[in-house]
Amino acid sequence: MSADGTRPPVVYVVDDDDAMRDSLVFLLEPLGLAVEAFSSAAAFLAGYDPDRVACLVADVRMPGMSGLELHEELLRRGAVMPVVIITGHGDVPMAVRAMRTGALDFIEKPLNNQVLIERIHQALRLAETKLAAAREIGAIRARVEKLTAREREVADLVAAGKQNKAIAHALGISLKTVEIHRHNAMEKMAATTGADLARMLTLAGAAQT
Repeated sequence: MSADGTRPPVVYVVDDDDAMRDSLVFLLEPLGLAVEAFSSAAAFLAGYDPDRVACLVADVRMPGMSGLELHEELLRRGAVMPVVIITGHGDVPMAVRAMRTGALDFIEKPLNNQVLIERIHQALRLAETKLAAAREIGAIRARVEKLTAREREVADLVAAGKQNKAIAHALGISLKTVEIHRHNAMEKMAATTGADLARMLTLAGAAQT
């Protein structure tokens, strides 16, 4: 665990082949990477941490849920974890399906270790960016939920570039009331400008779609 209490980035490996799992662990751990290996998609889904910076290396053909189906399940759950698909039985339709669902790469066995290592480092950098963005959106949405109905109305109009007088006219309330609601909304949202508020509300709206 790091000094700030968070756990370091992790590479999740999901493959039903014991030898392949072991070889990937032996390949990655000497590089200073934390690795957690699972023999099935079900075991992974029961044991992974969705709030941790991580990437997934998953085999395609496994008993039960395949690697592609696992990736699709993670997408349904809203996970932002980058995925690298590996397979010993690659074909074009399978690769197309993997890339269309957003897999970072589709690598055939026998693996090129250097290519895999490069993709994993790329995936972990992407995971950190994606997780930070998801956390920011979550924090913004939490602040939006603290707004009263009137504060949200005023905030929406401020974000749209409306001046206080125009907001008062649009909502049928006094200028003083607008000023109070505007102050409260800006304070609750931790926004310093109307443009800052607009960016936050746009992010919150995008998160809700």
